[in-house]
Amino acid sequence: MSRTLHLPDGPLTLSGTGSEWAAPGERFTGRVAYAAAHVVADPAAENVPGAPPVLDWDATLAFRRHLWAHGFGVAEAMDTAQRGMGLDYPAARELIRRSAREAAMAGGTVVAGVATDQLPPGPATLDEIRKAYGEQLADVQEAGAGPVLMCSRHLAAAARDARDYLDIYGQLLDDSGRPVILHWLGPAFDPLLAGYWGAGDQGRAADTVAELIAAHPGKVDGIKLSLLDEDFEIALRRRLPAGVRLYTGDDFNYPVLIRGDDHGHSEALLGVFAAIAPPASAALRALDTGDLAEYDRILAPTVTLSRHLFETPTWYYKTGIVFLAWLAGHQDHFTMVGGVQSGRSPRHLATLLRLADAAGLLPDADLAAHRARAWLTTAGVVQP
Repeated sequence: MSRTLHLPDGPLTLSGTGSEWAAPGERFTGRVAYAAAHVVADPAAENVPGAPPVLDWDATLAFRRHLWAHGFGVAEAMDTAQRGMGLDYPAARELIRRSAREAAMAGGTVVAGVATDQLPPGPATLDEIRKAYGEQLADVQEAGAGPVLMCSRHLAAAARDARDYLDIYGQLLDDSGRPVILHWLGPAFDPLLAGYWGAGDQGRAADTVAELIAAHPGKVDGIKLSLLDEDFEIALRRRLPAGVRLYTGDDFNYPVLIRGDDHGHSEALLGVFAAIAPPASAALRALDTGDLAEYDRILAPTVTLSRHLFETPTWYYKTGIVFLAWLAGHQDHFTMVGGVQSGRSPRHLATLLRLADAAGLLPDADLAAHRARAWLTTAGVVQP
């Protein structure tokens, strides 16, 4: 079978370099690294916009085993899993339960999103928001996963000032039986979260976060920062108390942030790691041994891909994540809950295919070529 494809910007012959990556089973020693995993839709179900999501559980859990095999922890039911964008809370709760059980059997680690999305869209009182957060925190702890306190659209709309955030998050920290990961997701990922932590200015918002962490010693494992601002992340990281981690969620600048400097480094909780797990695993193992040149060499082409994957409108990066999972053989179709497979154009995805080949993300070039040829044909790009 020919590996040569005709893309909108010219021909591409798939290289097959994605078969070079090994899958060691041990975790990394120098960094804590979570990959935020996507979900696999049931292609035979009515996964159309507005319909309740129906998942292919076997394929969804198999992908988590793939991540654990490469040494990553799994960040479950986060925005990469289409939380707030097709995955409702009943499905998210079941996902967390199944993933935590699977982690226990596989010897993997899992943290999971705690939010307020069981509430209906629209206004909610602060008391309703507090109770919704509390219900999900209890669900995650009962499942045996580590809690990640996600940003709440309801809280962003209802909070009057920073004090409301401090009160609600403070109660959650008091109620949690284990240290939590805070999550600061910027408006590039969700415009409804603008002004989170009670301030439009990031510096003032950071003051609120620092006050919250200082007021609850031992209750915060770390904070995941997804603002796509390298300098701000470094500045916040240096403000954190000893023992509190900064988990980078910066899908543009992750290599330098994870690599670190003389003053410290960021750990990782990244959506892009779901797409680039094999080379990212090899890079992190090179970092474990102090081989910085090899670390930089492996990750360099993934950054070009990630910047394309997360380009504006950033929240549709999930479409590219699933497209790559299909081409790499992790699922049998390119269908998403909520019909979100339509979130990126054929030209965008064709460029993503080219970048994926350059980054070594396609372990079976013949399979990828077969699937890409069929998809390009349906997209109206005639193949040789």
